[in-house]
Amino acid sequence: SSQDPVTAAEGGGDPPREEPWETTLKTTRIDVGAAEFRGHKVSLWELLHSRYIPEEGREELLELYRAGELSLEQVRMAVSTMVSRAAAA
Repeated sequence: SSQDPVTAAEGGGDPPREEPWETTLKTTRIDVGAAEFRGHKVSLWELLHSRYIPEEGREELLELYRAGELSLEQVRMAVSTMVSRAAAA
């Protein structure tokens, strides 16, 4: 490569790699019966970043999932419940 390592690390070259937990959330799709998501399989990542999940709730779920304190299934259930309740309100 013609770039020196410092220049390459500062932004040239490859984009940052996703963490495995992030990839899992982006590729795990679920059915949710809430408004604009009804009838579509939506990624957990998209749901976590939707208007139905408050920022504090999203950060807490992500932190617990990254730490291994919540399983993927537990995150799926929590997100599904939160979106359904918020959409019904």
